[in-house]
Amino acid sequence: MGNLRFLIAPNQVPEDWSDLHRAYLNAVDGRVFPTRVEVDGNILTFRRQTSQSCKLNIVWHVKDFGRPVVRTASLAERDDPYVLSLELARGKISTLKDQLSTWQIAGLVIPEALLKLHDEAFAAFSQAAVIQDQLERCSELADLALQKAHAAAELLVQLYARQRLTILHQRAQSLKLPVSLGCNLGELIPEATQRAQICQAFDAVNVDLVNWKKIELYEGEQNWDLCDRQVDWCEKNHLLIRGGCLLDFAPEGLPEWLESWKLDMVNFQSIVSHFIETAITRYTGSIRNWTLVSAMNTGGVFGLNEETRLTLTARAIEVAKQTDDSIQCFIRVEQPWGDYLSKGQHQLSPMQFVDAIDRLGVGLSGIDLELSIGYFPNGSHHHDMLDISKLIDKWSILNLPLHLTLAFPSDDTVINEKDKSISRVQESQWKTGWSEAAQAEWIDLYLPLLLAKPAVTGVYWSQFRDENSCRFPHSGLINQDGHAKPALDTITKYHRQYWRA
Repeated sequence: MGNLRFLIAPNQVPEDWSDLHRAYLNAVDGRVFPTRVEVDGNILTFRRQTSQSCKLNIVWHVKDFGRPVVRTASLAERDDPYVLSLELARGKISTLKDQLSTWQIAGLVIPEALLKLHDEAFAAFSQAAVIQDQLERCSELADLALQKAHAAAELLVQLYARQRLTILHQRAQSLKLPVSLGCNLGELIPEATQRAQICQAFDAVNVDLVNWKKIELYEGEQNWDLCDRQVDWCEKNHLLIRGGCLLDFAPEGLPEWLESWKLDMVNFQSIVSHFIETAITRYTGSIRNWTLVSAMNTGGVFGLNEETRLTLTARAIEVAKQTDDSIQCFIRVEQPWGDYLSKGQHQLSPMQFVDAIDRLGVGLSGIDLELSIGYFPNGSHHHDMLDISKLIDKWSILNLPLHLTLAFPSDDTVINEKDKSISRVQESQWKTGWSEAAQAEWIDLYLPLLLAKPAVTGVYWSQFRDENSCRFPHSGLINQDGHAKPALDTITKYHRQYWRA
């Protein structure tokens, strides 16, 4: 068994490090190793089965940037422990340098302010590297380098997004970006006020009511009424409709009655196929974009293993395309960084899972990456803008269009602790803590980047309004009192800017 050890200055050890268990090691190619974390005073030990060089990913406080996931460069095993903050600074500066060089070659104009931040980060890191025997002073300088590197990375990505969007908008003859901007309506049939809010902020919607558990709560008793009304409302308001997800493999995501069939996989698959065919046929001509399956990479429902989920996902796409070959079939990937693999309960990485399905040739049209920031266990931790940018670039390698489904909490109040289908909001990770203002700030920073990426063809907000049954509580754009949050105004601002009629 291989292990990596790290030293932390005593004044850096937090009183409550409840998210330390989410730290993990990954290889240079992105593969995540099952990781065991041990704490002994100010020494952290990370154990995995292999002894090859790897990177540590860990939640770390960065001044002015909250508690994002930060990673080291690739490190080899050695007897002496590494200084954690120094290695985190080394990893961030290395990533920053690589991206800066890549975008400069591509023609990005780099201002002096960004180069100054870059140089300040490197200078602080250099000073820290030569005094590793002075742990506290070394850690202080490394933390300063990390802060400067994050500031430079954020400015760099903002510049990329701004310049890229300007070019895209100039090229668009209709003065509209070639990206759908939408939201999930939940169970809402909008009234006049809500209609105005939706149509001013979005050009697309996700009809999540086309979900097996909501349609057929009891075997043989399907109720499509509310879903029909919602689809009809969307068509009347000329909104692009994305349906689904039809099959949700997350815990408690499928109808309870279906579990009795799981030992008879032939009939189980037949029942799944019949529901897919029924849904696609019912909305032929109305819904042309479908998110057929979600959480197939993480699973949890009925204890279905990876092979079974892979088979069912491929079969769902195959049946959908056979029913209507003109539709676009997407599958939703939960926790796309693959950090859940650190628990050793899965074999395939998220990308391996999707690549396997694509190679089967069943008609996969695209990938829907779910970025549910700040939620546990079904969400992702906070990552800075450069990390998000590199994640999208990584998934673009598969040459499939990308949709992004987003969630970000505006509060951390526990909704229903006993309901396993509802994720919990983690301890504050954002720069200023969870709030409605923070939610709007996150959108204002990240949305331009997502819209600017060439592979992204759709960006969808996970929930239009807060509801007690929402999988990601407090992520809505309308609060429980029916008032719009600042985030809705922020999205509306971008819609007006980039989707002019």
